[in-house]
Amino acid sequence: MDYEIERINELLRVPFDFCEPTVKVEIERAPCTDYKGRENHVIVMHIEPSPQVHANQADEVYLRVGDKSKLLKFEDRLQLTYDKGERYFEDKMVLNASIDDLDMVQVEEYIRRIGYSKTPLEYLKQNNGFALEKNGEIHVSTAAVLLFGKNPQNFFPRARVRFIRYEGIEEKFGTEMNVIKDVIFKGTILEMIKNSITYLDTQIKEKTYLGLNGTFITEEEYPKFVRQEIIVNAVTHRAYSIMGTDIQIKMFDNRILVESPGMLPGMVRVENIRTTHFSRNPKIAEFLKAYGFVKEYGEGVDRMCKELEAVGQKKPEYYMNAFMLQTVIFNYKNPAIQDKNPAIQDEKLAIETVKMVKEKQNYIVRTEERVLEVYNAIDTNQVFGAPEVKTILGCTKTVSKDIMRNLRDMNIVVEVKGKGKGKYRFVYESEIKNNCKVSKQK
Repeated sequence: MDYEIERINELLRVPFDFCEPTVKVEIERAPCTDYKGRENHVIVMHIEPSPQVHANQADEVYLRVGDKSKLLKFEDRLQLTYDKGERYFEDKMVLNASIDDLDMVQVEEYIRRIGYSKTPLEYLKQNNGFALEKNGEIHVSTAAVLLFGKNPQNFFPRARVRFIRYEGIEEKFGTEMNVIKDVIFKGTILEMIKNSITYLDTQIKEKTYLGLNGTFITEEEYPKFVRQEIIVNAVTHRAYSIMGTDIQIKMFDNRILVESPGMLPGMVRVENIRTTHFSRNPKIAEFLKAYGFVKEYGEGVDRMCKELEAVGQKKPEYYMNAFMLQTVIFNYKNPAIQDKNPAIQDEKLAIETVKMVKEKQNYIVRTEERVLEVYNAIDTNQVFGAPEVKTILGCTKTVSKDIMRNLRDMNIVVEVKGKGKGKYRFVYESEIKNNCKVSKQK
């Protein structure tokens, strides 16, 4: 930087002159020797994660994906504002929903619990933006429908919890499908939480044995608070703006996996989830606090870790898979299941099982990154195949063929005749069908 003062000054103005809102940057000047052997300095710009969505001068917002920046469409940008907490989807008024779609008995029960002295209708109009009167009509918010609706699924069909029990420790498909329980819970958020917890309780194994002091001790394969908290967190903090899927509780012989739509919200990250508190849906969280449920990320997560550590089990593990947050709790060290599942007695096998789950997650993420890299490198109408993919990624011939197979499976490429065997192009927007998993737009 010592010999580029003018350019450096321009660079230092970028966070202020070209970003809206401005970006907080800490500047460090690190001494170095440059390529000409001169004493010099390198500028290091430290930029912490921001709770805001930042745009450039053209009011464009980009998301970093690998080593490239992706321009966000309006819907993606809106979702980012929800994830950051700048806007709340729970505050959005629900189209075609009215005060008649709310169960006033449930509202009355709630205001009695919190000591509110006015009528249920007055509470809805005067608190949390649950109801808004405009042009003589009363409109109700997403939070109001989810918390007090007579049938919330009329407006949010996938705002539900699905419990799936598998036989064994893997999820199998087709002729090997190993699903032995498949139950769906609907209703208000409170009803879904209570019913899901109650049903999960019926699926938990336990073991009773004589303790050292001569009294009988009963141990469950998962502590009650832990299995309750993973459900509460999933329902409370899911991104209800993502309407195409539901919350899934997948129970295997050695673990429970909970999948909830949405990225980690606000400043919460996997590495700080135990200590950082943030609510994607603060009004829903406030409501559940009155019923004794934990309302923030971090509070309940920390207690889960402590309870699992107290019984010698692994802490919860968290993964981001596309737009789903996955929470995994394991039971393989608990004596409650050792007699019934001898294979889990083998500690080495248990560790290999955990390793297998991690490797599978890493494989999925790596495949998505490679597909996106090919996507960004190919021009509109360009014909390509495995050799071109091999050149783009610098990978082996086998890997390039795997990527091409993934592209075909995702239905985003079509074969081009007359250009040689194994040649394709990306589909046009007009060709995309409803069942396509990814759309290609140039």
